[in-house]
Amino acid sequence: MALHKDFPKDPYVILDPSIRWFPADEDLREKGYDKLLPPLVAELRKKVKEWRDRHYEGASQTSKALLNWWFNEEHILQDLQGVSLQFRYYFAQREALETVIWLYEVAKVKDKYDLIRYNSTGVLSAGMFTEDWLRFVIKMATGAGKTKVMSLVVAWAYFHKKYEQDSKLSKNFLLITPNVIVFERIKNDFEGLRIFFSDPVLPDNGYQGQNWQDDFQITLHLQDNLKNVSDTGNIFLTNIHRVFENDVKEASPEDGDSSAYYLGSKPVTKTNDSTVDLGMIVRDIDELIVINDEAHHIHDENMAWYKSILDIDNKLKQKGSGLALQLDVTATPKKNDGSIFVQTISDYPLVEAIHQRIVKNPVVPDGASRGKLKENQSSLFSKKYRDYINLGIEEWRKTYEQLKPMGKKSILFIMTDDTKNCDEVAEYIKTSFADLKDAVLTIHTNKSGEISETVSGKNQDELSLLRKQANEIDSWESPFKVIISVMMLKEGWDVKNVTTIVGLRPYAADSKILPEQTLGRGLRRMFFGRNDVEEYVSVVGTPAFMEFVESIKGEGVILEKKAMGVGAKPIAPMVIEVDKENPKKDIEKLDIEIPVMSPRIQREYKNLAKLDVSTFGNKKVKVKTFSEQEKREIVFKDVVDEKTHHTTILSGDIEPDYQSVIGFFAQAIMRELRLFGCYDILFAKVKEFVQNYMFDQPVNLSDLNTLRNLSEIEYIRLIKDSFKKAINELTVQDSGDTEIRNYIKISEARPFVVNDKSYLIPKKSVFNKIVGDSDFELEFSNFIENCDDVISFSKNFQNKEASALRIEYKNSEGFIATYYPDFFVKKDNKTVYIVETKGREEEDDKLKFERLQKWCEDVNDRQTRVTYKALYIKQEDWEKDRLKNFDEVVRVFDK
Repeated sequence: MALHKDFPKDPYVILDPSIRWFPADEDLREKGYDKLLPPLVAELRKKVKEWRDRHYEGASQTSKALLNWWFNEEHILQDLQGVSLQFRYYFAQREALETVIWLYEVAKVKDKYDLIRYNSTGVLSAGMFTEDWLRFVIKMATGAGKTKVMSLVVAWAYFHKKYEQDSKLSKNFLLITPNVIVFERIKNDFEGLRIFFSDPVLPDNGYQGQNWQDDFQITLHLQDNLKNVSDTGNIFLTNIHRVFENDVKEASPEDGDSSAYYLGSKPVTKTNDSTVDLGMIVRDIDELIVINDEAHHIHDENMAWYKSILDIDNKLKQKGSGLALQLDVTATPKKNDGSIFVQTISDYPLVEAIHQRIVKNPVVPDGASRGKLKENQSSLFSKKYRDYINLGIEEWRKTYEQLKPMGKKSILFIMTDDTKNCDEVAEYIKTSFADLKDAVLTIHTNKSGEISETVSGKNQDELSLLRKQANEIDSWESPFKVIISVMMLKEGWDVKNVTTIVGLRPYAADSKILPEQTLGRGLRRMFFGRNDVEEYVSVVGTPAFMEFVESIKGEGVILEKKAMGVGAKPIAPMVIEVDKENPKKDIEKLDIEIPVMSPRIQREYKNLAKLDVSTFGNKKVKVKTFSEQEKREIVFKDVVDEKTHHTTILSGDIEPDYQSVIGFFAQAIMRELRLFGCYDILFAKVKEFVQNYMFDQPVNLSDLNTLRNLSEIEYIRLIKDSFKKAINELTVQDSGDTEIRNYIKISEARPFVVNDKSYLIPKKSVFNKIVGDSDFELEFSNFIENCDDVISFSKNFQNKEASALRIEYKNSEGFIATYYPDFFVKKDNKTVYIVETKGREEEDDKLKFERLQKWCEDVNDRQTRVTYKALYIKQEDWEKDRLKNFDEVVRVFDK
């Protein structure tokens, strides 16, 4: 049940259905793949892939625009420090969205009978569906970004309802969470509609002819902060308990206030009164989509959660509509008997998420380590399981010390079987380990794994404090390092720093707990977004607990076995840091000082106004003549593969809007050049160019024939290429001058993490370890380490913690790019070589090295303390000679 050999590490790459994981050996893939997945998933993956390959043929203009914006456009966002970063959605998120839209718009699925058509198991029937409305279930591993999927669904449905005639979707959404902890987590993303603007959920105004951001007029209602219900759209975010209609009854003439019976219920307008029931509000609107987070709770039609949704649907049917859609998201859409929710339409299993480093990799003790553990004969729980507790603490302590320099606080999570034993284990740890005396947080949970609200008569303030302490345990401000709980804290407790889980309880078959849920509390990554770093969570426990955890193999997760205990190395990413505690190193002598230069190659944004489209020198093209039908079909094609990007059909008395077309080009150019704040200038320039200098004659931009010309692939390329070339020539300039702004010392680097891989322990570097991007880099490092004519050296690590030397240069396409040389070699106190080692040469390598040489020249002209020299070493030339020292290296390669 291992992953396919071609399954990629990259979580953004499009996954072909033929290489997806399935619960059987690879030799059964051809015959068993379709039969062993959730009933609908196999066929839907194929259908959605075909649809994606046809560029979303058959979808509405709104859906095409949104899908292309989310998944085919480049998105550059800025972090809190103002650094530009590329944002991309995971393929798992993309596939989930595409499947929802394909089913709704292309397949036109309206109910369970339509869904059954995509069953590939042969065992699906209408009786297996409990609901009469349209319900989709998305299965996504913990940590794979379910909240982002929910935000995209909300945006898609909202704009579909607004822009598409006769849309049956809704601009009202009920987002239901199972408990207060999950509610608070979702609230953090949705409050102030933050997620819609911090992520590129809403397209730019003008994108493909719509004012998306201006038109997104939606009101967020929180369960304790309800506002006026808006005619333009509403999101009701709530805990499920606020939707239960336990206290709602039919009006009666016997009521103290019988006006509701005789006059009907008062219309819901103002809702800021704390006595107003959210359940009544959502039952009083005319259209609604329900989105359930952690939706595995809805596994029984007799549950209040299911009955509440049924009641809402019935209320809407009385008004002539019905629930527009129910969307459920969960990592474990399974019933108590282990069977999958038959409504599951998309599946991103944990095994794939682990492989693609979206979550931590769970590891368990190897056989030798387990052989050292035993259950002691004792009535004291903590003594009986002391070996397991102590091993957990040992593992946690190693990762705690390993990651402390990174500013990350490792957390130990222990699960016991009842509250008495929970307290006893806590007392044992507090009294046996001095550093943990005040660092243990005990959480009593109820049978469902949620923080108990009845234990010891805790009042509301105490409960709020417990939730706050549990959620903030990652922070250094929190004194707690160990959390002990009965069972486990279930969904919603999504801290990221759990590195060790200790299980001291068995799980019976009827425990209603899945191994994925047990591991889930430790799966979220500490170093989110660092797909180059593999993270682990160590899982230890009693034989019964380990047997339960390892049953996850049925989901394709092969738990890696590693040595644990005293003497075993930490199971954590490798930390690179300055070796200040090494008494054998003279850090001051080994240190290397590097000047920080002001940028010589710069983009002068103020020059953009000087852009003269009449001087582009482009070859003018002919105005093609199109038929009346062709004129009304505005087709835009992708520049790279020349496939259709989107189509706009202009019909009836609609006047052509050239502004949206010109705006499309202006925004596309800005994105590709990463320009900001110049839309108005660029819009005017593009308009002038198209109108007067693109064709062999001036054109009328309001003419349908002109707009149809702008959909031709060669004309699209002409506009973009002409502007990019001219803008780069105008704005990207070698200023001819630079200055030394500062100096950085290698010894000032902060600790950082890399994957556990081959490394060199150097004597001649301030760092504790040297890792390379290739075997050749390690070979070169080892050579320098043994050169007597070198004082020290260092790898130029490419991260912000190491304050790496980065040099701007103009690449072969005319863009400003960043170059990181490979090594610094301190020959003596007056000479430092900056070395580029090169295995396979690439197009820009010559430009990079020429820029490095210029950088050295600039530095040496502006100071005389140290001479900096550039050296370029090709691997094929290196392997021709056996060089003995660095002087020989310089003689051979300093050309």
